[in-house]
Amino acid sequence: MEHKPKRRTRERILEASLRLFNDFGEHNVSTTTIADELDISPGNLYYHFHSKDELLEELFGAFEREITLTLTAPAGRSSNVEDIWLFLHLLFELIWKYRFLYRDLSDLLSRNRLLETHLRAILAHKGRTAAALCEGLVSNGEMEASTAQIQTLAVNMVVLSTFWLSFEYARDPRGKIEGEGFTRGAYQVMALVAPYLKGKSREHFEALSREYLKR
Repeated sequence: MEHKPKRRTRERILEASLRLFNDFGEHNVSTTTIADELDISPGNLYYHFHSKDELLEELFGAFEREITLTLTAPAGRSSNVEDIWLFLHLLFELIWKYRFLYRDLSDLLSRNRLLETHLRAILAHKGRTAAALCEGLVSNGEMEASTAQIQTLAVNMVVLSTFWLSFEYARDPRGKIEGEGFTRGAYQVMALVAPYLKGKSREHFEALSREYLKR
């Protein structure tokens, strides 16, 4: 039987940190907690990451690389309703994967300059992608909206997707946010687009919504 190679300690630290940050919040997890979780010494952890900020920035770097790929709009053709559904689904999956960043957003930005500057760029990229997808729908005749309406809609889509987990948490602070929270979030963002859809595209949206909310 072929044995899988052991994961490197650095990879294990990152995986454990992400899991603990997501479960308990970054500010509630110390490097000692992470070392205890992995049954390694604090010195072993500090050999790989000299501070929790360094660990946090490594996780943020992975998130940034993944979301940059997700925010790539369809090339060579105009977008359709399913493109927006797919974009939102992938976006919310990523938000869920790195949910500590979104749940603890204000605190993290106030303490880390790198996150502050890079997240600003990510939010701008989100807005450009949302606008490009809507413009594609307009050019396909699937949506009726002016340039000003599209810009407003794109901002609203960014705001709702960025702060959806905070809303979920505020609704039930003592409860546990489950994975279906991102499904509801994707639906709510898509519902912002729905009033601008026309004819069969609006009907297609309704059909996709029914299937999506069954998950």
